[in-house]
Order: sequence, then C-alpha cells, then structure tokens
Amino acid sequence: MVFFKSPFQLDELTFSSNVFCSPLAGCSDLPFRQMVGRYQPGLMFCEMVKMDALVRHDPNTYRILEYDTSMHPIGAQLCGSKPKLAGPCAKIIEELGFDLIDLNCGCPVDKVTKDNSGSGLLKDPDRIGEILSNMIAAVKIPVTVKIRAGWDEESINGPLITQIAEKAGAKIIFVHGRTRKQAYRGPANWDYVKECKDVAKDILVFGNGDIVDPESAEQIFQQTGCDGILLSRGTFGRPWVFEDIMRHFTGQEPLNRTGKEVRDALLTHLDYILRSQQKRKALLDLRRIGSWYLKKGQGVKKIKEIVVRAKDLEEVVAEIQSFDWESMC
Repeated sequence: MVFFKSPFQLDELTFSSNVFCSPLAGCSDLPFRQMVGRYQPGLMFCEMVKMDALVRHDPNTYRILEYDTSMHPIGAQLCGSKPKLAGPCAKIIEELGFDLIDLNCGCPVDKVTKDNSGSGLLKDPDRIGEILSNMIAAVKIPVTVKIRAGWDEESINGPLITQIAEKAGAKIIFVHGRTRKQAYRGPANWDYVKECKDVAKDILVFGNGDIVDPESAEQIFQQTGCDGILLSRGTFGRPWVFEDIMRHFTGQEPLNRTGKEVRDALLTHLDYILRSQQKRKALLDLRRIGSWYLKKGQGVKKIKEIVVRAKDLEEVVAEIQSFDWESMC
C-alpha cells in the first residue's frame, strides 16, 4: 500500500506531496506560512474567514487572506452556516487567486458554533451538503471540507457527512479524529478517520489529529488507509516536521535538529513577523511563537520565561542570541 505521495495530483493541481498544513485560526498568518513554506508542505491554508465578513468586504478579513505568490498552491477556508452566502464567498476566494477552498465544519469554539458555524454544522449534515453544492457551483477550483468525527460520541456522523460531501462534489474531506465536545482534549481516535475512508468512493479522505512526527504520520496511514494527512498543532515550533516526514517516507536519514537550529528558526520566524507587523505587535507575537519553539528541551525554562514576559524587543532578541542553545538538547 502506497501512503506518502510526491508529487500529489488533484484535478489540474500538482502538490509537492499529500502532507498538508491545516488552516489554524489565530496561528497560520502570513509569517507562519512563510516559515512553514521553507519546509515544503504539499499545501498551506490561510486562517479561516467568516462568510458574513467576506461579503461585507471587511478589511481585516482581506488582510487574513494575504499571501505571497511563491506560496502557490494556496488554500483558503470559509466559515459560515448560510447557504446563500456560500457561492458568492467562494467566487470571491477564487477571484483572489486561491487554488482551493475549504469549508470549516470543525472549529469547536463557542463564538463560532453559536450561529451553527464550524463544528456546529455537524448537527445539520444536509446543510453542509447544501453549502458545499453552492460553493462548487460557483467556482472552477476544487472545494474541500474539514470536519470532526461528530458533535459528541453519541452523534458520530463523519461517514454520513463524507457521503454527503462526495455527492455534492467535494474533492477532499479532512477528518479530525475528535468530537466537538472533546475540543482538543484526549487523544484523537483515528478509527473515525478509517470509518470515513471505508465509505468513500470518489472523495479523498485525509486524516487529521495527533500527527506530530514521521512515526505518527506513518501510523495514521497504516491504521486508516487515508489518502493524505493534514497537520495542525504538531507544526507549532516545528515547521520542519514536513521535511522530516518527507525524508522518512523517501528513505533518507533523519536530521538531528539542534538547539541552534531552533534558535535560528525562532529568529527567522520573528523576522517574518517584523516584515508585516509593527514592533509592539511583533513583541506580542514573539511571546506566542516563543512558547511554541521553547515548549521542550533541557534548560529552556529560563529563556522561555524571558521570551513570554518580554517588554523590549531588542533586549529579548539579545537574550535569545546569547542563550546557550547547545545545552537545550
């Protein structure tokens, strides 16, 4: 059985592989995508945008959708529960030059689900089909959908939604192996991914949840037979995970990521942030990404505390540069 594919073909689109980087609300901004892009994921997404805001031509929403042409192929993700907005919004995304559009049916946070958007749509599978049909009718680029296994363990309906999405004409369904009720607690259940794959005929099924390294990537492929994988939180502070997975499946020796490489990646990521943000905002962003890059390793507690409490950008950069990164690993 062949799991990892490089290149990976979807209609007229060619991706470097079938290992994609998930849209991550509040995280996969332009600097994040610039950083991850250095390690060649098959596809990257911008953060999800709300349909209502997009049709109002909200400036902040359009800022979320900024991308560099070097990022092609690039995906956008729509969030909303109004079928009548789905087609016009999909058309806007296509006209902005995106290569693929995804419908978010997985976000578990209350402020998204309160109007039945995100994983709130899991309670109305027919509405998912209607939204997807309207999107697909409006554009020529591929339309995909990202779901969770169900609202809770008593209402697992991933396989049903897979069939509905396939009938609507969606090309890929990304299946997160947790329920909305779980949020991000507990392990992902990849059996839910397999159940979706088992009922799929034409639609491709990508597994998502707890994929953090080459070993877990291989394990989910083997356990589910999925057509590809979607990495989410496993990319935080480890953008090179895509290269690690590629090397694993192509028989190359694994690379030993040293403390100095972590330092260089952190500073490179900060440089990307500074190109798009004012210093004050960049300092806040550094606190966020610093907690990613410094979440484990010997001796990182001190430098992590300095980074997350930093009030002066130049001072904290000097601290990062002078830290004994060799002791980190």
